[in-house]
Amino acid sequence: MPTAALDAGTVFRLAGVALAAAGGGAMNSIAGGGTLLTFPALIALGIPPLVANATSTVALWPGAVASFWGYREALVGARRWVVGFAAPSLVGGLAGALLLLAAGGERFADAAPWLVLGATGLFALQGPVTRWIRSRSGEGPRKGAADPAAAPPVRYLAAQLLVGVYGGFFGAGVGILMLAILGLMGQTHIHRMNGLKNWGGLCMNAVATATFAASGIVDWPVALTMSVASVVGGYAGARMAQRVSQPAVRRAVAGIGVAAGVWMLAGGMG
Repeated sequence: MPTAALDAGTVFRLAGVALAAAGGGAMNSIAGGGTLLTFPALIALGIPPLVANATSTVALWPGAVASFWGYREALVGARRWVVGFAAPSLVGGLAGALLLLAAGGERFADAAPWLVLGATGLFALQGPVTRWIRSRSGEGPRKGAADPAAAPPVRYLAAQLLVGVYGGFFGAGVGILMLAILGLMGQTHIHRMNGLKNWGGLCMNAVATATFAASGIVDWPVALTMSVASVVGGYAGARMAQRVSQPAVRRAVAGIGVAAGVWMLAGGMG
C-alpha cells in the first residue's frame, strides 16, 4: 500500500478491510472460510497478492487461537491425536510458507484467482461433508473407527502433512480438507473433529505467520488493524452461531468467493 498520507478514500478502504476481517473472524467461528473475505478485500485495497496472502494469514491467526480455545473441552481424551497432529501441521505449514516465498509475487498473482475459486469450491462442499460426517456419528462403534485415545497411524499424519503444505501456501478451504480427511480416518465426533481441525490450523498458521513476519512481506499496520477486528468478529460469531442462518451465510460467502475469483481473472488485480 502506498506510504503517502492517507486520503479519505484510503481510510474508507481500510475501514472496509477491517469490516472484512471482522466478517472473516465471524465466519471462521460459524462456518469457516474467513480467508475468502479477507484476501479479496486486501487485493481490492491495492495490496499485491503475495503480501495480501501473508497479511491475511497473520491477521486471522488470533481468531484461530480463540477458535481452538473454544473447542478445548471436545479434545479431552484425544491427547495423542493432538500431539500427533502438531508435527505434520507445523512442518507442512513451514514448507507451504517457504514454497509461497519461493514462488514469488508474480507466480502467486497468476495462481491467486484459481486458488480463490478452488477454495470457494471446497467451502461449498463443507456443508455436504459435515452432513455426511454427522449421519455417521450416530452409529455405534464400527470397524475402522478411529480410537481417540490411540495414536493416529502414520498414514494419517502423512495426509495431514500435505494439508499443512497447502495451509501454509494459501490456506483458504483448508478446514474442509482437514474435516474430510478426519472423516476418512474414522473420526465421527463432529466437535472433536472441529477441535482437531482448529488445532491443525493453529499450528500451520503459527509457523506460516512467523515465516512471513521474518520475510518482511507483511503489511503490519493493516495486519494489526485486521487482527483486532477479526478477534471482535470471532467473539461475536461465537455468540451468535446458534442464531444465524448458516446456509444463507454460506451462500453469501460462496458468492463472494466466485465473484472475487472472476474479478481477479478479469484483471481486477492489475
